[in-house]
Amino acid sequence: MSVATAELVDYDDVIAAYEPVMGMEVHVELSTATKMFCGCANRFGAEPNTLVCPVCLGLPGSLPVLNEAAVESAIRIGLALNCDIAPWGRFARKNYFYPDQPKNYQISQYDEPIAINGYLDVPLDDGTTWRVEIERAHMEEDTGKLTHLGSDTGRIAGATTSLADYNRAGVPLIEIVTKPIEGTGARAPEIARAYVTALRDLLRGLGVSDVRMDQGSMRCDSNLSLKPIGAGEFGTRTETKNVNSLKSVEVAVRYEMRRQAAVLNSGGTVTQETRHFHEDGYTSPGRSKETAQDYRYFPEPDLEPVAPSAELVERLRQTIPELPWLARKRIQQDWGISDEVMRDLVNAGAVELVAATVSHGASSEAARAWWGNFLVQKANESEIELEALPITPAQVAAVVKLVDEGKLSNKLARQVVEGVLAGEGEPEQVMTDRGLALVRDDSVIQAAVDEALAANPDVAEKIRGGKVQAAGAIVGAVMKATKGSADAARVRELVLAACGQAG
Repeated sequence: MSVATAELVDYDDVIAAYEPVMGMEVHVELSTATKMFCGCANRFGAEPNTLVCPVCLGLPGSLPVLNEAAVESAIRIGLALNCDIAPWGRFARKNYFYPDQPKNYQISQYDEPIAINGYLDVPLDDGTTWRVEIERAHMEEDTGKLTHLGSDTGRIAGATTSLADYNRAGVPLIEIVTKPIEGTGARAPEIARAYVTALRDLLRGLGVSDVRMDQGSMRCDSNLSLKPIGAGEFGTRTETKNVNSLKSVEVAVRYEMRRQAAVLNSGGTVTQETRHFHEDGYTSPGRSKETAQDYRYFPEPDLEPVAPSAELVERLRQTIPELPWLARKRIQQDWGISDEVMRDLVNAGAVELVAATVSHGASSEAARAWWGNFLVQKANESEIELEALPITPAQVAAVVKLVDEGKLSNKLARQVVEGVLAGEGEPEQVMTDRGLALVRDDSVIQAAVDEALAANPDVAEKIRGGKVQAAGAIVGAVMKATKGSADAARVRELVLAACGQAG
């Protein structure tokens, strides 16, 4: 039973009558060098169907070989989520036909996942936390990508042509599944977003994935059902697939709550199905939701069981970093900055970059100024993430040092950074090669001042007559002649002295 947006139940009325029950399934592509079961490169953005081989294409006779780095990443994720790590487990074949799955089955883990029974204490905007219980985190391989042409929505309905790119097929994937999230009441959409946000930050902090939701390396499936307040049994759930932004997670949960309430209030029955999320804020029916029986799981015969030793698990446990939000709170206190400034740095993806720059000797103020302003602009111009810029925290710190030592002005420093971004070398080399070092020799500056005064006799006469503000024109001429490499304050002092005026 479909419900038009105009017929949605008011949110407050939903909360008054129903209790939402959520379940979040988050798929995370790992940043390993190669795919899960073959040696093909794991890289985003390559030409379609260029990163493929007989194994990831499912050709007859090909055999999978498990990626050790992917297993270690899965264990680290499980440990960070406070999960128990299974001492023994198997892969299974999940059977279904769809054009993006070249083998017609997916190698996954079914009843023996690598990590079980964990939790994540999720920070909320009001300073409190909400514990989300984790049911499992299991390993599997990603599917290929379909592009549907000819439809208004970009989906298969109405398409005239579908193109298959199997570069993504076989990419290592971790699926993190929560237990039912109950008791959230009106805060359900907020908590859903906060959970995915915290999970993204945690995974980025672990260094196991770039968690780019816009590129599909982190995708969220949002399950939701409603039960009348006081009822014991859960309602029928829907699963909104592949929600690809944090804001959309919140919007999708809120919409489904209002839509399902309208169905129930009208005497209808919620259909168990997958649903598509549309960026203008609503969901639409997809397909009926399969059950485990539909997938005909059976043990994968071509892979040995996964049996991580206790020693390996403990070694990996030592690599788990401090929770990102706790680290940020500590860093914020150390830097003495406001919540607003910290939020801007977080949104820009700059916190860790600033911290690393400070660790290389820069002041927090200078590091924040570079990463939070100039370099953010450069990243936006190139339409890439801040951390993808071809400059390191160590190089930014080196630029800051050159400014602190008086070898560069802030303006010249920006030219040095641009040179580093262009691949011209280390900061000091760029400064030298471009001739950007500040001129400290008074004789060189004095010669430029004398030449500028001689070329502008009318301005020189005004300065001699007491109009010292006219010195700005001469300073500008000197700075132009020296390509900005002179100290403007020192130039002004020499201009006024040459015209018989006190500084």
